Amino acid sequence: MPAFSPSSPVPLFSDEFLTDPYPAYGTLRSTGAAVHLEEYGVWAISRHADIAALLKAPDVFGSEGGIALTALANQEILAGTVLASDGERHAKLRRVLSKQLAPRAMKALARRITDRAERLVDQYTQPGRFDAVALARHMVCDTVMELMGLPDVDREVLLSGAAATFDVFGPLGDRYQQALPLASRMVEMLHEKLIRENVPSESWMGAIFEAVDAGQIEESDAVPLASAYTAAAIDTTVLGLADCLVRLARHPKQWQILRRDPVRWAAPAFHEALRLEAPIQGFGRLLTKDAEIGGVHLPAGDQVWLLYGSAGRDPRHWGDEADKFNVRRPRNHQHLAFGSGPHLCAGIPLAELQARSVLRALAARCSHLTLDGEPVRVLNNLLRGYSSAPLAVELAPRLSVSDTPARSAAASQQGLVT
Repeated sequence: MPAFSPSSPVPLFSDEFLTDPYPAYGTLRSTGAAVHLEEYGVWAISRHADIAALLKAPDVFGSEGGIALTALANQEILAGTVLASDGERHAKLRRVLSKQLAPRAMKALARRITDRAERLVDQYTQPGRFDAVALARHMVCDTVMELMGLPDVDREVLLSGAAATFDVFGPLGDRYQQALPLASRMVEMLHEKLIRENVPSESWMGAIFEAVDAGQIEESDAVPLASAYTAAAIDTTVLGLADCLVRLARHPKQWQILRRDPVRWAAPAFHEALRLEAPIQGFGRLLTKDAEIGGVHLPAGDQVWLLYGSAGRDPRHWGDEADKFNVRRPRNHQHLAFGSGPHLCAGIPLAELQARSVLRALAARCSHLTLDGEPVRVLNNLLRGYSSAPLAVELAPRLSVSDTPARSAAASQQGLVT
């Protein structure tokens, strides 16, 4: 590392930092475009424009061998997966479920997703209070497990293993060591359950097996591909949707804006929450050749850590009110919580469809949304969100089916973000 390069001792994965990373993110953005993190030996990239540019340059900043902070995770857990591959290998794996995750497929799912959202919102809000995380988890797990073809999978093993997988992407430490057996158990369970005899042919897993039989991917790719899509589809949407509900409860004026026109503002509200609180706070990339970022020289073989959580609050991109929640913020879908470039999250249309459906159902059902206690934050090396978030509601008079915002929205099917 050149002597003139900016560096920082910030403990990026300590409990204190994970509890509130935003002051340190601001310091990193001010320190430089690339700041060497002394404790981890990687370069922190914290500004929105720089991260966006790096994500679109996979020939320089590669995913293979660079997603996680440890050699064990990169070489033994992630090697060859859709998340940690580049070029034709990545494109080949990603193509397998491209049809199932396309906006056209989401339109076909809209009625089923909308019905599920309305049913769950009725169930959870009837007592006058509910846990936003429990509602989001119920909604998303039912949807993803059904689509993947996992109706009989142990849900708790899946949920704990998915979260643990993201912990394993971080540095060696207590959190990493505690996560390894949970992540391993999830993979073992998926290998036991995801066999041709157990999954419907029309499911995502059925499509994966079809690709194997057609020679498009190897048999050994099947379960890792299913695991990656399942974990990513569950955690990011659950955490993002729950955080959105908490923010709407903290900002009653924003809730009323959404409630007056849920067809227009449900999706922007979800994206605004993702901008402020990226469910995945960061990922790594490995330099395949020398590069320069903001005047800082980065040599080939070094690793960068892309701080999506910092990019969402960068005033250089979002202005002086970058830390404020505003559902009407222009172009808030430009956040990087879902990544960008070749690795842009393939599940954006599904995540948005589920979030829109829940928010519109709540808008039809609840006149007021408030906190009913302090949300409990979960600490994870990569994930940011709550383990529970108690909310209270005032139920609105029931609308007729034709007047329900969620139903009219399903009919209109306004723009899916892709």
